[in-house]
Amino acid sequence: MRTSGKVGNFEIEESTMDDHLLESPETLIQRYPLSQQAAEAIALRRHEILEILTGKDPRLLLIVGPCSIHNIAAGREYAQRLKRLSSEVEDSFLVIMRTYFEKPRTSFGWKGLFYDPHLDGSNDITSGIHLCRSFLLELAELGLAAATEFLEPLSSNYLADLISWGSIGARTVQSPIHREIASNLPMPVGFKNRNDGNIEIAVQAAASSKEGHAFLGVGTDGRIAIKRSSGNIFPHIVLRGSEEADNFDLASQRHAVTLLERYGLPPSLIIDLSHGNSRKNFRKQAANFSELIDQIQKGNKLIRGFMLESNLLESTQEALLDRQNLHLYPYPLCNSYSNEEIAFGASLTDPCLGWQATETLIKEAAKLNTFSLSLSLSLANL
Repeated sequence: MRTSGKVGNFEIEESTMDDHLLESPETLIQRYPLSQQAAEAIALRRHEILEILTGKDPRLLLIVGPCSIHNIAAGREYAQRLKRLSSEVEDSFLVIMRTYFEKPRTSFGWKGLFYDPHLDGSNDITSGIHLCRSFLLELAELGLAAATEFLEPLSSNYLADLISWGSIGARTVQSPIHREIASNLPMPVGFKNRNDGNIEIAVQAAASSKEGHAFLGVGTDGRIAIKRSSGNIFPHIVLRGSEEADNFDLASQRHAVTLLERYGLPPSLIIDLSHGNSRKNFRKQAANFSELIDQIQKGNKLIRGFMLESNLLESTQEALLDRQNLHLYPYPLCNSYSNEEIAFGASLTDPCLGWQATETLIKEAAKLNTFSLSLSLSLANL
């Protein structure tokens, strides 16, 4: 509907706005219900994550998976492979799959499966929400924990019960609204440092979300409601580097811990191996991982987990098209994109490690970390 009005001597005409009502969170959850067994598994994973972050469980978190989910079939195949791998390395790592459905854009671009599931600019959000929830249900029934970034303030109402670890990203970490949302989420939430490398903003966000808040939100019935949160169970920070430099070195870790202690938060760090820490070179994630595992073997107790961007195929759809001298699609692959995958299992957004490299890397790290854990336990028993 196009509306217009007059202010003084000026005619004001607003842009066209079409409102489409969404079903309430309660209705969608009833349509895609969580089984008792899956609900108990998610509760257990959240507890295990908490135990790892506090150091009571000596294992490490490993949040691994595609930069974004754009193809459910590819996501399903990746999840099945990851589930098998997670069982093989469970003595060293608690593996959680990245299921990122919302993509923050610095300027413009595809915003994620949640918003544009058909990848054609149609923005069929209703279908997007259904696809996201149904995929998360598949993972829950598979017994694979899921992680996601909460970007749209209302999306958590539809998906949060299926998520074991949540994130607030570098672009929204300073947002009071996202801090309030995190304070009401039922899983541990990691706050990434800002794109410019500022860590203190992330620490402040974590400290804020630890407290209870009263804020406006949407109730399960879809109506505007006053939300009253009791604070997040374990807010922490994620070091992801900046546009100029990485920040996973020991000096940066110590600086982050000093800030955490200043704000009364535990000295617990997650390291994002990608983004600024890889200087946008996806293959550098492997070297980063190996370097940090070596730090842990030498006694570093500050690191409690990692984030790794990985997919079935390495690199991105767009880069693979370049290699084949094929037409590059406008609005990354949107508007011209069809249901026939150009490179099944390659990322539509940021470049990722391929599956073979991912599996080899994690298995080798697991061997080293298992040895380190065994040695620590042996020394503790002396």
